[in-house]
Amino acid sequence: MDPGPKPGLGSGSGFEVRVLASLGRVQGSGHDSGPESKFSSVELISTLYNVFVVCNGKLSFKFDSFLNNLKCALLFMQKALAGLRRIDLDGLRWRVFDAKGQVLGRLASQISTVVQGKDKPTYAPNRDDGDMCIVLNAKDVCVTGRKLTDKFYRWHTGQPIVWFFLDDLPCSTCRYVGHLKERSLKDQMAKDPTEVIRKAVLRMLPRNKLRDDRDRKLRIFTGSEHPFGDRPIEPYVMPPRTVREMRPRARRALVRAQKKAEMQEQKANDTRKGSKDKAAEVSA
Repeated sequence: MDPGPKPGLGSGSGFEVRVLASLGRVQGSGHDSGPESKFSSVELISTLYNVFVVCNGKLSFKFDSFLNNLKCALLFMQKALAGLRRIDLDGLRWRVFDAKGQVLGRLASQISTVVQGKDKPTYAPNRDDGDMCIVLNAKDVCVTGRKLTDKFYRWHTGQPIVWFFLDDLPCSTCRYVGHLKERSLKDQMAKDPTEVIRKAVLRMLPRNKLRDDRDRKLRIFTGSEHPFGDRPIEPYVMPPRTVREMRPRARRALVRAQKKAEMQEQKANDTRKGSKDKAAEVSA
């Protein structure tokens, strides 16, 4: 008995029909889909992308080109809406942070306060009452001092060093966690600036079971565009940055340094002027 063609391997298979038919069964987007819908937008996006990767161009030309054209958009939406259905959005506000020109540490401290719900009078450490946080313009965040070149992110890959075969399948084990890797803040900003803000915020959160839920409420984007335009977003106003007044001793030291620099510059100008006059007398 012929089992028939394998699903997803030919242009005449019914796999394409089932996937395309699932598009019509989706009602709404993500968390707004009703109980009668069999696929959410996140599941459908994940399914389409997995089909594109696994089949590797073996589908029909029309469906393959369709997936090719939507690849970037699907990846963007999948990353933006990942885990959104697990969050209870009732009573939560959508706060928008503009990272353009903001100092990294000060911005991360404000985001961590909002994502934990510490700005609410109903805050409790055992409840996750924080609001949704949308961070825009992550590529324009600023740092003070020489952190751009002196700050490093370090991690261990734990690359396996022992290989063996179990039931004709290659397996590996790692005797120790090694293979130290590091990346400067400048390189990380060039590679993925969203991870810079994410790491800064997560390292300010308590390490408990609510940490992953709070991480899902944090949406960071490189530019100024985001897919949550249909939500009642509220721009977050950053508090003014207060600069401490210079102490008298430091002020006096600064004045002395400025006077010393002026004297050195005047002395250098006199030396150059004298050498020019001497050269003019010799030539005359």
